[in-house]
Amino acid sequence: MISVSDENAVAFHFANTYARLPERFYARINPTPVSAPRLVMLNVPLAVSLGLDPAALAGSDGVQILSGSCVASGSEPLALAYAGHQFGHFVPQLGDGRANLLGEVLARDGNRYDIQLKGSGPTPFSRRGDGRAALGPVLREYIVSEAMAALGVPTTRALAAVTTGERVFRETVMPGAVLTRVAASHLRVGTVQYFAARGDVDALRTLVDFAITRHYPEAALAKQPCRTLLDGVIGRQARLIAQWLLLGFIHGVMNTDNTSLSGETIDFGPCAFMEAYDPDMVFSSIDHQGRYAYSNQPHAAHWNLTRLAESLLPLLVLEAGSDEAGLASAQEALAAFAPQFDAARLAGLRHKLGLATEREGDEALAEDLLARMSANHADFTLTFRRLCEAAAEPGKDAEVRMLFADSAAYDAWAASWRKRLHEETASPLDRAATMRRVNPAFIPRNHIVQAALDAAVEREDFKPFETLLDVISRPYDDRPELAQYTIPARPEQCVTQTFCGT
Repeated sequence: MISVSDENAVAFHFANTYARLPERFYARINPTPVSAPRLVMLNVPLAVSLGLDPAALAGSDGVQILSGSCVASGSEPLALAYAGHQFGHFVPQLGDGRANLLGEVLARDGNRYDIQLKGSGPTPFSRRGDGRAALGPVLREYIVSEAMAALGVPTTRALAAVTTGERVFRETVMPGAVLTRVAASHLRVGTVQYFAARGDVDALRTLVDFAITRHYPEAALAKQPCRTLLDGVIGRQARLIAQWLLLGFIHGVMNTDNTSLSGETIDFGPCAFMEAYDPDMVFSSIDHQGRYAYSNQPHAAHWNLTRLAESLLPLLVLEAGSDEAGLASAQEALAAFAPQFDAARLAGLRHKLGLATEREGDEALAEDLLARMSANHADFTLTFRRLCEAAAEPGKDAEVRMLFADSAAYDAWAASWRKRLHEETASPLDRAATMRRVNPAFIPRNHIVQAALDAAVEREDFKPFETLLDVISRPYDDRPELAQYTIPARPEQCVTQTFCGT
């Protein structure tokens, strides 16, 4: 492994803290070099925000680092240890089997971010895996994570994608790639479970203190810091899942090792945005029972958070003073999830419908629309986007109506909606403008994503990928010249399954 340390090398200015934790929190392991790395995409705005030099990253030394073939100055490569429930089944040791935390940087916004390579070779946690990633899943995560960021959803980000010049073997032989991922941290519910399952209370306390310092500094001053941390994670997850539902997003693998303590969306595997609204929609090829279907995501999040509370129970008991009081504290914290989720979702639905004030019948009005959309196979994103125009000009109802198999179903609802809008004080034009800021015109539609991936993987044509990235970078803007990216898939174009990249 080459170490880049000369004055002209890429300067990350790493300021690592996780590497100072006890050795049982990780394995020290360098990335595995690759034969012929080539830069596919560099996220220049993100690089600048992190205080990195995009030109240096795109240069030969930078690509060597982004591929895992060189270790940057100041990097302390780690594979993190964690456990997790996978589709309800507990695995006491998972860990980074194909990822490598290069280190942490202090960004221009004053916050600390992890820089991680994904697909960087085997680690002690690989469980006989090759530690590599295929190009298709790398590009999918790049597209969807950047789409989520542009949509305003807390998420990990993609800094770069690099091809390796090597092949990986899954169902077929595919070109290899490495993703450089940026995250507020890679702490997961599964990280807490890892030490709880071992009865390692000292490590639990160390991890909680670290998480508080990193993500919830206000908890350090609380009388019960661990409980305050738990409250914070629950609140962030409740708001996050509400945002997913408000955008029609389906994560696909909401295992506890894919549930972040920071409240970010993490690990974009068989994820997708649905087109025709269906509460029971599942895309993941490995979710045979619909455990993580669209409408089940709030329940899955609560289940995962319950596992977090169980894992933190030894510390909650110490804070509360008794077993009974500690258990009551955990139950009280968990009981707050549903009200917080419901409030965030209802507030979001009001905004999507152009309602700035609160009325008792608003939830019923929104649920009525969703039920009619489901029964009539109306496109989720297009329906709400076209409602923006209909809110400004009733004559635009025709463009919403055409999305419903039975147009009368929309008409009956629209009459109630317009009656409710009369109770608002904003002008129609102002209302429409406000609605456009929460109802995207563009999402990464599955068939368009798949076409971009096929072009890259099968023909080494990255132009569709680059174009799609530009499209999703401004999801709320009207861009008539890109209208083809708003059109739902034709029956022969529909992508009904998405796949995990491991």
